[in-house]
Amino acid sequence: MTKQKMVLEYLRIKEFGAIIGVAVFLILFSLLSNRFLTAENLFNTLTMAAELGIISIGVTMLIISGEFDLSVGSVFAVAPMIFATMINADFNPYFSLLVALLVCAGIGVVNGIVTLKTGIPSFITTLGMMMFWRGILLAVTGGFPIILSRRVDMLQYLGGRVVGGLRHSAIWFLILAFVFWIVLEKTKFGNWVFATGGNPGAAKALGISTDRVKLTNFIFSSVLAGFAGLTTFARFKLVDPTFGQELELEAIASAVMGGTLLTGGYGSVVGACIGAFMISMVRNGLVLAGAPAYWYRAFIGVILIVAAVINARIRKKVAG
Repeated sequence: MTKQKMVLEYLRIKEFGAIIGVAVFLILFSLLSNRFLTAENLFNTLTMAAELGIISIGVTMLIISGEFDLSVGSVFAVAPMIFATMINADFNPYFSLLVALLVCAGIGVVNGIVTLKTGIPSFITTLGMMMFWRGILLAVTGGFPIILSRRVDMLQYLGGRVVGGLRHSAIWFLILAFVFWIVLEKTKFGNWVFATGGNPGAAKALGISTDRVKLTNFIFSSVLAGFAGLTTFARFKLVDPTFGQELELEAIASAVMGGTLLTGGYGSVVGACIGAFMISMVRNGLVLAGAPAYWYRAFIGVILIVAAVINARIRKKVAG
């Protein structure tokens, strides 16, 4: 194999850019802070990545199929708000969890049906839903947080500690990443997702129900966002109506950094998870390096633009 062919083989790995990015930041922040490479800090970074990464999995599936979901940040707060309200009203915790996730699934159904039946861009649909649910949360709570009034043991298995800084949310993140990697890369549905986002006309000609594929991914996106919100709630035992603001943008950034194209038809769940880890690594690394907190957004913005440019160049080079 020639050197050029070897380079092309590496470039065909969807997650290649994200892996290089993680390696670069790992070296950079380990030089800036001797606490960065400790086991406790890496566990903390993984916990931070888990909450964003779970959302990113659903968002990535949806982007690959050719749609967007900007409502995930609001859904992230809706699920724990419903859960906490029901728990405080003495409902069974497992029933409360089920109801919260079913409401999230319903939001995904509404997002999908409105988008697919009216023909308006999902960007507009989910932007409206993001504002609607955030407004509902603020109206219901009066802008004040809801605090859990009693102990709920099951929360230990959503966001409690496993050992040291490692939490159950990180375990859920890894399990969901593996499951959705299998779904996307090894099943018929995964092929349908790529076909739907890459060439909808050809997908329909092959008998693929593109609307059903997109609707399913809208549901995945909302349910995973709600579940991520519940894992965060399990840590803090309170939920604020402003929870999850701008998380939708970070989830899209994770997907792009992981090699997903915003035009649809190409991407990787694993890449999005690595992208989420990279974002969390940058956030944590900047704090340990003593940088002001406001530098985080600027840093992520630059990385996002660079990642998008690199991904476009790589796709062009691989496609010839």
